[in-house]
Amino acid sequence: MWELEPDLIWPIIGALVGGGLVGFEREARGRPAGLRTHTLVCLTSAMLMVAAAHQGRWSVGFIPGENITADPTRMAHGILTGIGFLCGGVIFKHGFSVQGLTTAASLWAVAGLGVLYGTGLYGVAVVGNLLILVVLVGLRWIDEHLPRKTAIVLEVRYARDRAPSDREFVQTMRELGCGCSGLAQRLTAEGRILQHSAKIRASRECVKVLAANLLADPAVVEYAITPRDD
Repeated sequence: MWELEPDLIWPIIGALVGGGLVGFEREARGRPAGLRTHTLVCLTSAMLMVAAAHQGRWSVGFIPGENITADPTRMAHGILTGIGFLCGGVIFKHGFSVQGLTTAASLWAVAGLGVLYGTGLYGVAVVGNLLILVVLVGLRWIDEHLPRKTAIVLEVRYARDRAPSDREFVQTMRELGCGCSGLAQRLTAEGRILQHSAKIRASRECVKVLAANLLADPAVVEYAITPRDD
């Protein structure tokens, strides 16, 4: 029998809206898990918690004389444990860079929101929803405007007969104001191309100067500058 009772419907609607707001921010940033993924995670978590919190409505034949006690916290534990497998799928490593950590954290957060909406803790859920959006949107703006150094992965390919030595490469980075570590070399294209790879820490302005110098260097065949942050 269909029962459109407020204590069953409002948690689901709240999770649909709350998860959608977080997913919209991730979708706008072009992240691997966006609007649909976040909405589904939050919505499903809420539905499972609503079902767990109202186990007395299930069509279950109880043993006469037995006292059955429902424990919705077991469902919450299962949701937050299981979501870890989904979060692991959006984290990947590219060279020295690990990406997807913020998206994984946002998936974990919307699963927690779904649990809160599903248990009817609307005040905590709404405040948490707003704070998650503040972290994803507001703190990103602060992060982009902080006067701090950024971490990048630099890969530069030179013609072998014009390539600098390790010492010359590091010295050039230092002259441009870039800290250089994790230096590695690779010989490719049947010995015609020498690749230097390194982890670089520098201000954003120094990174722009570095890119301009590499672009103007005739010995550089190609280069890649990859941010290490998410």
